Amino acid sequence: MQAPTLSTLHQYVDRRTGQVCTEQLYSDALVRWLYSDLREHAPMLYRMALSQFATGLLGFLNYDLPLGGVIGGNQKFLKDTGINLDECVELPVTLDTVRKVFERQIRYWDCRPLPPEENIILSPADARALVGSFDETSSLFLKGKFFDFEELLGREKCEWLAAFDGGDFSVFRLTPDKYHYNHTPVTGVVRDFYEVRGRYHACNPSAIVAEMTPYSKNTRTVTVIDTDVDGGTGVGLVAMIEVTALMIGEVVQCYSRERYDAPQPIRTGLLVERGCPKSLYRPGSSTDVLLFERGRVSFDVDLIANLHRRDAQSRFSQGFGRPLVETEVAVRSRIAAKSEHL
Repeated sequence: MQAPTLSTLHQYVDRRTGQVCTEQLYSDALVRWLYSDLREHAPMLYRMALSQFATGLLGFLNYDLPLGGVIGGNQKFLKDTGINLDECVELPVTLDTVRKVFERQIRYWDCRPLPPEENIILSPADARALVGSFDETSSLFLKGKFFDFEELLGREKCEWLAAFDGGDFSVFRLTPDKYHYNHTPVTGVVRDFYEVRGRYHACNPSAIVAEMTPYSKNTRTVTVIDTDVDGGTGVGLVAMIEVTALMIGEVVQCYSRERYDAPQPIRTGLLVERGCPKSLYRPGSSTDVLLFERGRVSFDVDLIANLHRRDAQSRFSQGFGRPLVETEVAVRSRIAAKSEHL
């Protein structure tokens, strides 16, 4: 594999070891092409390429063809990504297409154990995470650049816009090799569940930097959870936003209280328990965003410290004058706790 150049290098911090790792960016050339000349010189073709039909077709060609494992190098993909097949519920021999690899189920009850502490927030995915506050726009340049706050939740959702104004956020970026089930980060009652329609974009670092407002343009599913209920996590309202991306076009809601058994759709009034499978992304990379009310949570200190690591070359740093370095986190692992200042 060709070594990444300085312009393509993207690094993150492995939370388990504290070491800086270099990421392999799948389909990086294609993503950068879609976000440059095609957009600027052929806007109609660009919009067609980002349509749901094209998204589904690209996904089929890349993930579902019976020969995909041969032509696309399915075994090479497994080897290059280092996917741990021992974690899978299914036998490795059944994972004969790239889609099946992406949509695999794992024995999370064994390999992603639930922390024992109460009043903590869990990572919703195996992902690379950034954390911050809407009161600290200089750290992530979130307002008007990565995404517009009102567009993210939906401009007509006045109640939730008021609730999360000035609050905290965490962003979880799934790469193609990741386990693609999302899990509930908190325990509480679903107060609202809705979709905000948009265009389909890849959640790739180069695309995020090149496109100033990608999250406001992607289709996203919003689940608002009230944790201030009996047996809840007790950290106020939490919004979980699932962002679809290029070659996905769909997130399937399939909440299960016990392993993957008896999945059900998310609905208003449903009590969800932390750490349970909530949804499944269709193949490709995608992103989860968690929003919290102002002052209700405190992020773990290592996630904050890693943002400012000077020994990592992060694409999120380019053009912003300061590091914004991701931390690789495991699904169902602790990322924050109830604020002690309440």
